Amino acid sequence: MRLPAELCVFLLSLLAPGVLFIMNNVTALQEPFPILGMGLVVLGSLLLILLLVVQHKPTVDPLFYVFSEFAFTCMVGLTNALEQEGYISGFMAFYLKMGEPHLSAAYAIMMSYWEGLVHFVLFITIIHRMFKGKSYHGLALLWVGSSIAHQVVHILGVVIGKYGSNIRPAFWRNTPFFLVPFWAASVLFSRPRKMPIVTADKIVTEQKKSLLFRPVDLILSLLLVGAIAFTVFRGVVVLDCPLDVCFNYIYQYEPYLKDPVGFPKVMMLMYLFYAVPLMVILMYGLTTPGCGWMLDWTIFFAGAMAQAQWCHIGASVHSRTPFTYRVPTDKWWPVIALNVLLAAVPSVLALRCLISPAYFMKPVPKGQTSSDKKKK
Repeated sequence: MRLPAELCVFLLSLLAPGVLFIMNNVTALQEPFPILGMGLVVLGSLLLILLLVVQHKPTVDPLFYVFSEFAFTCMVGLTNALEQEGYISGFMAFYLKMGEPHLSAAYAIMMSYWEGLVHFVLFITIIHRMFKGKSYHGLALLWVGSSIAHQVVHILGVVIGKYGSNIRPAFWRNTPFFLVPFWAASVLFSRPRKMPIVTADKIVTEQKKSLLFRPVDLILSLLLVGAIAFTVFRGVVVLDCPLDVCFNYIYQYEPYLKDPVGFPKVMMLMYLFYAVPLMVILMYGLTTPGCGWMLDWTIFFAGAMAQAQWCHIGASVHSRTPFTYRVPTDKWWPVIALNVLLAAVPSVLALRCLISPAYFMKPVPKGQTSSDKKKK
């Protein structure tokens, strides 16, 4: 009797804490290059096991191996978060000392929680749907957006921040984890999306409505304008704008933006140069009928913003962040509320596109459904 693929991946992932415990207690493995080598051996061995698990399958989506390998590292991340918070011990001391010291930072702890909980659940669900023949396109895009946001801020933050002077060989194990999500994104965006069944009459009716007669879209557009303004402002703040309003904000509201760890500065710059243009494009999609790409890109963006804001909010109030860089107690509610809203807007937009996609679909001849046209 063969175990389901998702159960195999789940059980293999649970081996991660054991591997860390062994490495933490074997002196010969507690040096920079042996740590890197051991990590590569473990991931290579995991790939061989996965090949054996699915060898009876006629075809296997190559993304399965990506999700499975990443699921294993999710448990490494969760182990790190739990040890840094004091819930467990004896697993990560060697790796923090000789591998990646930055993993003890507040941002990295929040990042590890996100990986170990959100990403892991996504991977198990995706693999389950994959082998049941069900669509996992949206869930995979959610992970891709989240993972790219995670890796870009993580790697660049380490390089330019205070940990940049103490980079060990094990840090470069992140290279494939940085590149693979971009490859996965290219694969997913190139695949045709399974479109919902919507009648031509409904599509025409929805697309005839102006923005003023679509109150939800109007509110979302206004929220995107606000998000763009807030994002541009914080981007200017981390670039050391001399205006009094910028000076007052960074010292009285979000001093975490000047934390020398580097992660908040990189995140604000990523927002400024990538999130802002994407929000402008999404606003265009809300006002222009037939932009089918909105169904995918809103999911991607929602995943990216949710992950980034979770780490940013958590790190800005975490006890591992020096007191002088944490959000002041008397400014806690407005700052957290603004940051939560910034994370919520893309998610609400993605849900709006998912629940009522007619406005974004290509017009079809009257009397047909969108699926009829696809069959032809």
